[in-house]
Amino acid sequence: MLISTELRWFYPGKLPEDIFAWFNSGNLGQTPEQREDIYLFVAPDCDYMGVKLRQGRLEVKWRKAELGTISFGNLVAGKLEKWSKWLCADETEESFQPQSVVTKSEWLRVKKVRWQRTQRDCSVEITQLEINGNTWWSLAFEAVGKEQDAIANLQSVGSKIFQDYNLHQLQVEDSFAYPSWLAIATRK
Repeated sequence: MLISTELRWFYPGKLPEDIFAWFNSGNLGQTPEQREDIYLFVAPDCDYMGVKLRQGRLEVKWRKAELGTISFGNLVAGKLEKWSKWLCADETEESFQPQSVVTKSEWLRVKKVRWQRTQRDCSVEITQLEINGNTWWSLAFEAVGKEQDAIANLQSVGSKIFQDYNLHQLQVEDSFAYPSWLAIATRK
């Protein structure tokens, strides 16, 4: 089981070029990772648990705690959360096959192109997302370790990264985890 402290924002549309340039300034970004995750979405009001198939394994995430709001200057504020993640791999490769679930309406395909970098046990990522033909983007921080260390690392990395940030406002009302985003992104 992996415990993480996370901060995440989601916005509709294509990843803004200025955000992409800011993230990659100083050659800190990496080659993007492209993949498709398949999320189980059966309870639109369930914002505390996520289930997905990713790269041949089943992943379950459970929010353990809401840790309040964190701010970095006047333009950036978001909700800090503590999550547990369980990974279940199938060595036989007979289970967790995307083709067995993608035709079922409860499972949603999410295409991702993700750029990530890590500092002080805290990963920072921007992700271009596509769900049901709609484009979104996300900015996220994920720190691992003991809760107080993870929070301190995330605060330190966030303070450094947002030190000269003067682009789009990242608002607390746009800050949530994937289960909430799935409900918003699939709303008709």
